[in-house]
Amino acid sequence: MQIECYAQRLLNPFRGVVHVIRYQSAEAVTTDGIEWDIYVSNDALLEDLGRAGRRAQVSDIRYGHWSAEKGLKRGPLYPSDDFKRLENMGAVAYEHLLKVHRDVPFKFRDPFELWLLDRDSQPLALLHSVRTDSETDTKPPLDWRAGMAAHEHFRTAAIPGLAGSAGEYLTRYVNGLASGVAQWFHRSDDGAGLGLHTLKGGDALRGRVLEAEAFAPLFIATAGMDPSHTRLVHDYFAWQAPWMLLLSHLDNGTRVALEAAACQQAESIEKHFRLYPVILDQPALQAARVEAALVRSQPRPNNQDEVMSMSYIELGSTESQDI
Repeated sequence: MQIECYAQRLLNPFRGVVHVIRYQSAEAVTTDGIEWDIYVSNDALLEDLGRAGRRAQVSDIRYGHWSAEKGLKRGPLYPSDDFKRLENMGAVAYEHLLKVHRDVPFKFRDPFELWLLDRDSQPLALLHSVRTDSETDTKPPLDWRAGMAAHEHFRTAAIPGLAGSAGEYLTRYVNGLASGVAQWFHRSDDGAGLGLHTLKGGDALRGRVLEAEAFAPLFIATAGMDPSHTRLVHDYFAWQAPWMLLLSHLDNGTRVALEAAACQQAESIEKHFRLYPVILDQPALQAARVEAALVRSQPRPNNQDEVMSMSYIELGSTESQDI
């Protein structure tokens, strides 16, 4: 009986990490280390489809929802022999969840990365990541996105006189630097990347090997940007700090800077801190958690869309590694 436990990034934009316990076609998943959803899918329906089945989708069935505080809440039950088989898979995933839920964060297992390339064919922005080579036949959108939350809430003073959403501006700016070509890479343990197939041209790039330094550790390359736009991107990283701290490959200088930035978003720290692989400034993050608890105890104001502007955080140099 093979059970896998792993973490995988949620991308384009980077918005966190999902931790997975997988047994056959049953999965228990969490994004906060507290609340777990357990799903089963009938993958047997794909067995007769051959390669065509790789693009087919099978609807997930909710086995249940679990937390240590409330226990298991079962999903709907179906009186069929096929469902009993799915039930058995879900039960295995659930039993293993009870044994290992305190072991999070799990190790990342998504080394195949799709990067949007700049006009020099260098990695510009990370678009997607998957666990296996067979999954690289997917065709996600080939434009980088700051995300709807950034369009609404991200603030910066990096670009004087900026009218409209800073998130929308950043989206246009990053895509304006792109060549329109995207390439899959297989990242090795030392951070280097073997170039695989490309999307929208660039076929001659297949087979190249780029060193770790070619891949931006925080997923957007700033080399060649002017100071204002470099600051814009770093402000965006600072706004993303509660999620960035979920990454396992950050060097100490970068992690300290991100922890300081994350403390401006105390409630987000409270949601994610259980999955942080390392915490360097324990007192600061604990103070943020106390602040989050106080906020939760107070009535909510009506102006929930107001978010404090992020001050410029100069992130330290990072060592790019495979995650």
